[in-house]
Amino acid sequence: MKKAIAVVATVGILSTAGGTAAWAAAGNPPPDGTITDVSGDKRNGFTVEHYDGTVRYPPKISEAKAECDEYGNRVNRVRCRTEVIIWYRDLQRMKVSLDYANAG
Repeated sequence: MKKAIAVVATVGILSTAGGTAAWAAAGNPPPDGTITDVSGDKRNGFTVEHYDGTVRYPPKISEAKAECDEYGNRVNRVRCRTEVIIWYRDLQRMKVSLDYANAG
């Protein structure tokens, strides 16, 4: 679970909303891991599509939070839940940003 969240977070941080358009305008293709589309929501699950054609399906937020309950002590459970909330908030923001960038 932590690995899935870390992958989503890392890709989200390294990718920018208008990045694909900027690379296309320069004539150079973007790196393969560049996110080109995010669809879905935290309750039903997200779909994250990359420039190289790979697609990732992060777990629903309820599943991610359930994974956090497996930690032994309270501090680690709270830390995990906070990370989950932040990652899913950022996925939603990325989805809105990509929709905005692709609309223009």
